[in-house]
Amino acid sequence: MTAVIGLSAVVMAVQDDRTVVLTVREPGQSAGLPFGLFDPDGDRTFELALRRFVTAQTRFDLGYVEQLYTFGDLGRDAPLADTGQKAEDRAARVISVGYLGLTPQAIDTHARNSYWSDILQFFPWEDWRDGCPAAVAALESPLRLWAGPTPPRLDRIRLLFALDGSPWNEERVLERYELLYEAGLVPEATRDRGETLLTQRALPDSILGEAMISDHRRILATALGRLRGKLKYRPVIFEMMAPEFTLSALQRAVEAVVGMTLHKQNFRRALERTDLVEGLGRRDQDTGGRPAELFRFRREVLGTRPVSGLSLPLLRDEASET
Repeated sequence: MTAVIGLSAVVMAVQDDRTVVLTVREPGQSAGLPFGLFDPDGDRTFELALRRFVTAQTRFDLGYVEQLYTFGDLGRDAPLADTGQKAEDRAARVISVGYLGLTPQAIDTHARNSYWSDILQFFPWEDWRDGCPAAVAALESPLRLWAGPTPPRLDRIRLLFALDGSPWNEERVLERYELLYEAGLVPEATRDRGETLLTQRALPDSILGEAMISDHRRILATALGRLRGKLKYRPVIFEMMAPEFTLSALQRAVEAVVGMTLHKQNFRRALERTDLVEGLGRRDQDTGGRPAELFRFRREVLGTRPVSGLSLPLLRDEASET
């Protein structure tokens, strides 16, 4: 069997207090991520190839990018993830290298079949800013039905979906999606297995999320979980901010990414200790209320000392301590 290398781009921005991702969608098909094949004869590096075809497909020029993960499961590139074919009968095996890209603005690219899509279209259970999402409540019954009396399955759904008093872990995005896939509750499971469960048939996209081509929703889940974790040890959130911003805008951007509400005063105290932002002595007149001071990211500190990410004091944790 021969192998080809594909490159997938997960490009994220924060727009109107929502995390959005750049997608491509051919007429009549599910959404997908920008994707292209690496040409070992014509492409000097993976990253240069990625930048070239993302611009060609979406007219968007990538800024910050980093390698995310390598996806190499057999059949992952096919319309049906399990093709039933023997390895020797397949013409080529696609190994996909995923990249995470961050941008401060979801610029309308005006490219044909290119769109910025809300992350929650694909993972409606991942936003806890207004409490437990309706999708989690709707999924609890079919998940428990699938788990049955099996303790390992019950423990997984409790831990991953914060049931029976378990805390929510915002970083475990991929594990939640893979559990729903294993339980046959997401559309990709029906597509790949060629069967439809009664529990899935009764649940809309607003609960199960929209399907994506190939295993692109798995790649997107990997990227979102990675980004949520990375916020805590690297100041990557500033790659998603304008050059000048208010502290309220910064907090809302963090909340949009992690899907949780932060304690305002404790977030600002922790931010001050990092010395990552600097007041500009000017105020934003477009806040709709009292003008707020504008700040900038002190990018120069990255070259002078090790820099950590942001502390994320969740509002729920502060409330539980009082």
